[in-house]
Amino acid sequence: MSTILAIETSSELASAALLHGGAVTSAEAAGVVTHSQSILPMVQSLLANAGIALADCDAIAYGAGPGSFTGVRTACGLAQGLGYGADLPLLPTVTLLALAQACRERTGASDVLAVLDARMGEVYWAQYRFDQEWQIVVAPTLSAPHDVMPIGEVLACGKGLQAYETDFSSRVFFQAERKEWVPHAAQIATLGALALLQGRGVSARIAEPLYLRNKVALTTNERLAKAAKAVA
Repeated sequence: MSTILAIETSSELASAALLHGGAVTSAEAAGVVTHSQSILPMVQSLLANAGIALADCDAIAYGAGPGSFTGVRTACGLAQGLGYGADLPLLPTVTLLALAQACRERTGASDVLAVLDARMGEVYWAQYRFDQEWQIVVAPTLSAPHDVMPIGEVLACGKGLQAYETDFSSRVFFQAERKEWVPHAAQIATLGALALLQGRGVSARIAEPLYLRNKVALTTNERLAKAAKAVA
């Protein structure tokens, strides 16, 4: 039975989790200024409470993105540092899939639409179907909210629904009780254990964040052009 340490900092919620002995324990901190300062104490506490050292883990999973540029870099960097120090493989895990996993755990849903706020008038989204294991129906995508087009009936979740509630509230898949969900290390740990069993661990040297956008802000001209297009 694998022991997986997990780190997730792609949103305003920083979380860490430990899958050990078949059970997941976790810690989280919301609204922190610097996730890098909050995660390490969480990791130390989780390991201490389990009575193990970092070197006793089999791998380190982290939320690779998409999400906050700074957040996904933080998770990857922390995982790399810990992985180098303990000579452990890393398990990059897609944050949208972690959301889908949370949705399945809480509701039993098999067809899930995961939506995250990408800022700049856009969302990150993906569609997944669970049939023995997760299958990708629509790969992680960056688009305007009105361009989110799931295939078939889905259960939607994620804070992107809240960020653009005006766009999503009339859509058939919108449910208010799931609009505030963000990725969490507990699901990153669960998915990481499966990835390890499937041989998808990577060395700390080559681990990377997952970016769907190559810039963090629009220029003034780009903002004006986008506003004009929206009015038109």
